[in-house]
Amino acid sequence: MNCLPRLLCGIYVATSAGLAWTSVLQYRHGPTWAVYLFAAASLVPVIAVVREAEWHEQRTAATPAGYAVGLDIAEAADDVVQAELDAACCERWWTSCGTDHDTRCPHRVPRSSAA
Repeated sequence: MNCLPRLLCGIYVATSAGLAWTSVLQYRHGPTWAVYLFAAASLVPVIAVVREAEWHEQRTAATPAGYAVGLDIAEAADDVVQAELDAACCERWWTSCGTDHDTRCPHRVPRSSAA
């Protein structure tokens, strides 16, 4: 994780600890309903920490392979674009957003007039 997610996780943990301490104080000196309210509220920042960790895993998994070994962002983007162009079926398929194929395309499915 970089600096900002770590800072957010630290703030979430501090908030959760403060709410848990408030729950303890309410248990000693306050109404019972406040104990349950603050105990439940102290779980919300914990959920936020888990969510932030999952987002970090998704971001690192989505990083292009070349970028992870030190290629710059423009080179990694060029690699992604080249891979997409190589995977294109035919010119008409590419320009029609995948809805139509050239007549010579091996992936073309002939349309039947039978209903």
